[in-house]
Formats: sequence, structure tokens, C-alpha cells
Amino acid sequence: MRIVIITSNMSIQIEIVRTISGLRRKVSSWRKNGLSIGLVPTMGALHNGHFSLVKQSINTTDKTITTLFVNPKQFGPNEDLTFYPRDEASDVEALDALGVDLLFAPSLAEVYPVDFATEISVPGIGDVMEGVFRQGFFIGVATVVAKLLIQSLPDRAFFGEKDLQQLYVIRKMVTDLDIPVEIVGCPIIRESDGLALSSRNIYLSADERICATELYRGLNQISQRALNGKQISILIKEEKKRLLNSGFSKVDYLAVCNTQDFKEMACLTKPAHVLGAAWVGKTRLIDNIQIC
Repeated sequence: MRIVIITSNMSIQIEIVRTISGLRRKVSSWRKNGLSIGLVPTMGALHNGHFSLVKQSINTTDKTITTLFVNPKQFGPNEDLTFYPRDEASDVEALDALGVDLLFAPSLAEVYPVDFATEISVPGIGDVMEGVFRQGFFIGVATVVAKLLIQSLPDRAFFGEKDLQQLYVIRKMVTDLDIPVEIVGCPIIRESDGLALSSRNIYLSADERICATELYRGLNQISQRALNGKQISILIKEEKKRLLNSGFSKVDYLAVCNTQDFKEMACLTKPAHVLGAAWVGKTRLIDNIQIC
């Protein structure tokens, strides 16, 4: 299906597929010509973080598919599914300008028919941190990503390292289920003051936006002081207190973790990341940085 979207100052054309059968026909035609395929799954409200994934795919594969689907199965009952930012027209325009070959934007019924019942869970990695504070989140992520990978069968799929735990859940799921795709992690894209880009950043008021940078600052403080031999439990306790005093309303977690299994560390060993999730007003921010 080819559509034309008219904006105030330009006409653009981009191919959009909304059915699994249409997606598979397109992928099959590329495969017959020996072309490699990259997939960039998104929930829309695209920003430079998403665009970095798209560019990585375009630079390393012959054809790039971006998906746009707000997945209800990864939202809890009190989360922001209803208000999650959506602007398909702007997303289409941006993806067209980048040179994306295909946008897969299915309906809810296309992804989850009325009799859909299967769920995929990844115990262990999926049970800690985000798995504790967002019950069912990783089941929703693993289920929809597995479906998208099977529907499109790309050579590579690209995910941002801001959602580091999610990236490792997906890698484990792909390995366990023998899905023949390379999962590529791409670096976090930040604002000039360090704030990690996120679609939810638009929720922040001007004062909250200033406060939000303290999470990144705090993760850096923990990293530097841990490398200098400071006791991790003390660093975490001090930083939680500082974040609350700086304007955060709640800290879900701060943790120094082994990046292979996401178990918290009492003593620093390689490989390690420090991860955090905290609330500024009604906006939940997550971030991480590599320590060693």
C-alpha cells in the first residue's frame, strides 16, 4: 500500500503496510533478490534516539523496516497507555526523510486477534528491577517482539541501550527460541545536559525537565565512586536521598548490576552497569551507564 501524506509545506510518499500478509509479501520479494533486512521496532512518538537506530539499520542492511505499534500488553493498569504520545503523520514524514523502506503499522486486532492467548516470559533477567516495578511488562515486550521478529524475519533488529534490561531480555528470548536474528544494541542518545531521550520526556514541565538531569548525574556519581572503591550499598543509599532532595518524587530503584544476569552487586566486578528508575512528578525516567 502506498499513501501520500500532505503536510503544510510538502507532499511525501512512503509505503505503509498494515497487515502481516502484506508485510510478508514484501519481505519475500526482497529475499528473492538476496537483500538483507533490518527491523526497528517502535511505539511511535519518534525522536533522535529512534532515528539513531534507523540510521544504524540503513547503514548495515539493504532494506529497513520500522514498526509502529503501541503495545497494550506492556502497560500496567495504572500506566499511561491512553495518554501515550501518538503522531503517526509526523513519524511517517520523519521516516520517509531518513529513507526507511517500509513502515509496518498494524492495528490492535491484527497483532492480537480476539482469541490470542500466548504469552512469552523470560524468568531471571525479567524478574528484577523493571520486572518488579512493572509487573507483566517484560511478558508484554517479549511477546510482541517475538511476533514482530517472526512476522518480518529480519537479519538484524535494532534496540536502544537506554532500555538495557529490555535489550537483554530480548536477546535471551531470541536465543532460547532459536529465532534467527541478530539483536543489535545501539548507544543511548542524550540531550546536551545528559538527559536520555525518551518519548515520555514531553510530559515534563519546565521545572521537572531541569530536575530530570539529576538522575544521569547521580548514576555517574555512583559509577565514579564505585570505581574508586567506595561501598556500593552506601553509595546507593546516599544517592537515593540526594535524588529525593533534588525534586524527584520517588525512586523505584538504583542498582549496580552484573550486566550478564542483572543481579545486584555488593562488590564491583566486570561487566557492570549502574541502572536507575525514578519519578519526577508523574513522569517515570529510566537510565543506565556502563561502569566497567
